[in-house]
Amino acid sequence: MTEKNSLETGVERMSSFHWTAIGICVVLNMIDGFDILVMSYTANSVRAEWNITSSQLGLLLSSGLLGMAIGALFIAPWGDRIGRRKLVLLCISIATVGMTLSGFSQNAVELGVLRLVTGLGIGGLLSCTNVLASEYSSPRWRGLAVSLQTTGFTLGATLGGLASVLMIDHLGWRSVFFVGAGLSASCLIVVIWRLPESVDFLVTDGSADALRRLNVLNRRMGLQPLTAMPERQSSAVEGGGRFTALLSGPYRRSTLTVWLMFLVMLFVYYFVTSWSPRLLIEAGMSQNSGLTGGLVLSAGGVLGTLLFGSASTRFSIERVLFAAIFSTAVLLVLFPLTLSTLWLALVGGLLMGMCISGGIAVLLAAAALTYPASIRATGVGNAVGVGRTAAIASPLVVGTLIDAGWTPTQLYLAAGGVVVVAAVAALTIHPGRRNENEAATSSTTRLDTLGPSHAH
Repeated sequence: MTEKNSLETGVERMSSFHWTAIGICVVLNMIDGFDILVMSYTANSVRAEWNITSSQLGLLLSSGLLGMAIGALFIAPWGDRIGRRKLVLLCISIATVGMTLSGFSQNAVELGVLRLVTGLGIGGLLSCTNVLASEYSSPRWRGLAVSLQTTGFTLGATLGGLASVLMIDHLGWRSVFFVGAGLSASCLIVVIWRLPESVDFLVTDGSADALRRLNVLNRRMGLQPLTAMPERQSSAVEGGGRFTALLSGPYRRSTLTVWLMFLVMLFVYYFVTSWSPRLLIEAGMSQNSGLTGGLVLSAGGVLGTLLFGSASTRFSIERVLFAAIFSTAVLLVLFPLTLSTLWLALVGGLLMGMCISGGIAVLLAAAALTYPASIRATGVGNAVGVGRTAAIASPLVVGTLIDAGWTPTQLYLAAGGVVVVAAVAALTIHPGRRNENEAATSSTTRLDTLGPSHAH
């Protein structure tokens, strides 16, 4: 009987090799956060130079998000076919080309198309880095690892916003796109140099070169080389395509439940981050107070991903997921009661940002654990892509409700009620658990078949 590697046994200590792979995923997400929100940073300058209307500017802002949704739905699943590492290289290349050409665009139509192209690369990349972070972490640290790479997006967006102000003032708005392209290109070198292919993918791949590549990773991790490939488990895609497998018997319920939670959480996230500053002002607060509220939400998001990610190292991921989502519902309902007092509203906003972002980060980790390696990139990509449709719709729906006379209190109460549905759904999923129906398609092939354990 093959002795298990410590990454899947009770030791759950991780080496610098594993943390390096996760660290690269964090950096990639930071660059993505910069690239996808660069349009927000440059919007005023672009509008002034080309004299475009507000509706045209809105299309420019939405084109990147639309590209992300398409990329997550249709590009990310290729990570199950060609490998996670190759897909990462492909997506970085797409984003780099999109950012570079965006800097040379001469009108709003050109820029809109190029923002869509950039979004395609980023949408595929974000889903794939989530899978890689999950697959290169031990069970205990998986939630934290995915939370860290999720935090990278927010940090990149925040730091990119600060840097963009200086670049636009001194070098013009095009420089922001060129800098983003340069950062993305530099990531290509880092990925080629240091990012390994997923062991889970190599084990399920079964190609002629897979054994050699597995042994290269074994040497880097201090493991003994293999003389033969581990026995492959039955593929979840046998008898049908990967997308079909997501909606097949053993995975249908989990897939639909995960989609529901992504739809709700991303809809509410973009409602809160997009409209809360304005709603605070409409509730009687000053312009500066409204903007401060937006910053507090972002800061809470960073803290929340770290807090709930750390909690998942001590408690089961489904319990942490429920706690984050249910707390979000409670805070949304209570938040309107704080609007009469600035400091109380800011505290409420901080806690709300923590729970929403923390819940999304843990949901990403849960999604990766829901599927076996053969359909994991497809499963996560489709879940994120479905959620992105809600992200695109959220500002439009909320804007329509405001025009129809809804008050801030009514909006937050309605959002809280919807999130309760997601909290109940969180109680019904059990990511990573095996049952008799799924025994043939284990969700954790990982390193346990790759030789004797070693001291990390």
